[in-house]
Amino acid sequence: MKGLDPFVLKDLLKVYLKEDLGHGDITTCHLPGKESTVTAVIKAKDHGVLAGLPAVSGVFSLLDPGVKIEALADEGSAMVDGTEIARVTGPALAVLRGERTALNILQRLSGIATITREMVDLIALTHTRLVDTRKTTPGLRLLEKYAVTVGGACNHRMGLYDCAMIKDNHIKVAGSIQAAIKAVKNAIPFTARIEVEVTNLKELEEALQAGADMVLLDNMDLATLEQAVGQAREKALTEASGNITPQNILAVAKTGVDYISSGSIIHHAVWLDMNMKIL
Repeated sequence: MKGLDPFVLKDLLKVYLKEDLGHGDITTCHLPGKESTVTAVIKAKDHGVLAGLPAVSGVFSLLDPGVKIEALADEGSAMVDGTEIARVTGPALAVLRGERTALNILQRLSGIATITREMVDLIALTHTRLVDTRKTTPGLRLLEKYAVTVGGACNHRMGLYDCAMIKDNHIKVAGSIQAAIKAVKNAIPFTARIEVEVTNLKELEEALQAGADMVLLDNMDLATLEQAVGQAREKALTEASGNITPQNILAVAKTGVDYISSGSIIHHAVWLDMNMKIL
C-alpha cells in the first residue's frame, strides 16, 4: 500500500476524533480567545523516521477546513530531538481539539516506520523483502500498514479477503494440506494466490505437489530453512516467519528466502515522543 486513500482515511479519522471529543471539548470551548488564530509547531523529542503527516492534515481539516498545515519535514525522513515536523495555523478551538489525536497517530506511525527501517536496512544487500502481518491494532490496521511502507517494507495481505492463506488450523479442519488447497483452489478466482504454512520439509513437499503459489516456512531453523528454499525454488515463492529479530534477520535472509514476515515491526514498535506547542 503506497499512500493513504483520502476517502478511507477521512472515515477513520472521524472515528478517532469522536472517541476523544465525545460531546465536546469542555475545556477549550469555554476559553476566552478560542476563536482567535494561533500557530503551533509539532516537534520531535526523539530520533527516528517520520510517518503520519497525511493523517495529521486530515485531523485538523476535519475539525476546521480553514486550518493550514505546513510540513517542515518530509514523510519518511530522519528525525532527531528538536526536529520541527509541522506548523499548524488556525482557530485555537480546532488546533487544541485536534492536538492529541494528531500526535497519537504521528507518534504511533513514526515508531512503526522507525523499527521497520532498521530491519529493512539490515537486509538491504540481499534480495529478500521484509513484509508485515495481520498482527495489528484493531481500527488502526490501514495506518499501521501504511507506516510499514514508509519504513521501506512491503505489506502482506490486508485481511482475510485479499489472499488465500492456509494455516495450521485450516489444515486441521480440512484434514490435510492437499485437501485444503484443492478446496480453496476450486473456489477462488484464478487470479488469487494460495499461500500455505508449513513447519517441516514433508509438509512443504505436500504443499508444492498440491500447487501452492507461496509457502510460509514457519519457525524453521536456519539449516532446514535453507533446504526448504532450495526445495521450493522455481516452484513457489518462499516466506520465512517466526521470531524474527534485528539480531537474526540477516542470517534468515541469507538462506535465499524471498520474503521475511514480522509482526514485531508493528506490535513491538515503540512510540516516538513528540509535542505540539502554540507559539
